[in-house]
Amino acid sequence: MGEDTNQGGATRAATTRAGTRSALLGAMFLMATSAIGPGFITQTTTFTAQLGAAFAFAILVSILVDIAIQMNVWRVVGVSGMRAQQLANKVAPGAGWLLTALVVVGGLVFNIGNVAGAGLGLNAMLGLDPMIGGALSALLAIAIFTIKRAGMALDRIVVVLGVLMIALTTYVALVSGPPVGDALRNAVLPDEISWLAITTLIGGTVGGYITYAGAHRMLDSGLSGPENAGAVARSSVQGILVTGVMRIVLFLAVLGVVAGGVSLADSENPAATAFEAAAGEVGLRLFGVILWAAAITSVIGAAYTSVSFLTSKDTPARTTNLLTIGFIAVSTVVFLVAGTTPVTLLIFAGAFNGLILPIGFTILLWVAWRRRDLLRGYRYPRWLLGIGVLGWLVTLFVGYQFVAENIGKLFA
Repeated sequence: MGEDTNQGGATRAATTRAGTRSALLGAMFLMATSAIGPGFITQTTTFTAQLGAAFAFAILVSILVDIAIQMNVWRVVGVSGMRAQQLANKVAPGAGWLLTALVVVGGLVFNIGNVAGAGLGLNAMLGLDPMIGGALSALLAIAIFTIKRAGMALDRIVVVLGVLMIALTTYVALVSGPPVGDALRNAVLPDEISWLAITTLIGGTVGGYITYAGAHRMLDSGLSGPENAGAVARSSVQGILVTGVMRIVLFLAVLGVVAGGVSLADSENPAATAFEAAAGEVGLRLFGVILWAAAITSVIGAAYTSVSFLTSKDTPARTTNLLTIGFIAVSTVVFLVAGTTPVTLLIFAGAFNGLILPIGFTILLWVAWRRRDLLRGYRYPRWLLGIGVLGWLVTLFVGYQFVAENIGKLFA
């Protein structure tokens, strides 16, 4: 009898470990796919068409800032076992509610674009009307949160679609034949620097709700506390690598088309035009798959993360799922009423999220530096805090440059 009990305990432990690994993988890909939405695809295509190989510098800066921010966000949230808004309220009463308001508003604006992107993806893939495609995609996202084990379904879906996006975009990047050498040179010695591009890209890939998507999902997986600091650190780095790979291959895919002399300036859907120019009809269909996958995972990520700021770990799952469904429904209704989201709105949403990024990150860095009590006595690595401060300074500088020099250009 004792042997059976031991075997049963071992089986449950193995199942728990497997579930935790699956949730961590889901957290990594939720962070990555949230960063790689239709806004990012639109921003990358637009700025690559304008700047050419010089946009490589913005890509590199965004990846470095991403590393500095996400390693610290995951570590502080993971070790403390508290969500970002809870930590903010502990540091300064009311700060958590301010952060929540900013994240939810930014997430809602972005999610309208995500629903629109899903519609455009199905249009390019199947020729379906974008309005109908957006509505059907939103219904699919809602369906995920109506099933009993929504968390497990979320983890598996974002992983599969994330891998699919990277594989298909890599194929198009190889077909388009980008000038890799020129891109490498411009990554460190750019011919031109656009603060609007850098701010927008940082905001679109690590700003707003995206900052906390993976970390909050990690908490829900049950992984937290100082004893799990190593596992948290590894997961954050792996998630960043996934995001970086996708950014680079998408940039190279579009750069190959632009360098080949194809003009995207007058295109209503420059990214679709770029993929079609690279690989013909097949490229257009592949773009549809990539855009739809990027959009539907971002719809899920934006809704899940925004609602995580309105709830706590003690909130009943049913309530959380109903709020998530409501968030997706509101985004979809606004999209259907307003029509297809214009490129300007997607770029503005990225810039807005980039400008609010330093607010929440400042609070988390303060916790890492001064609030060891909130970290359960954990001695925070000074080298990691230093990297975080450098990333924070970059976000402040880039945000200042954007406001001082480029705000008028966005709506010129």
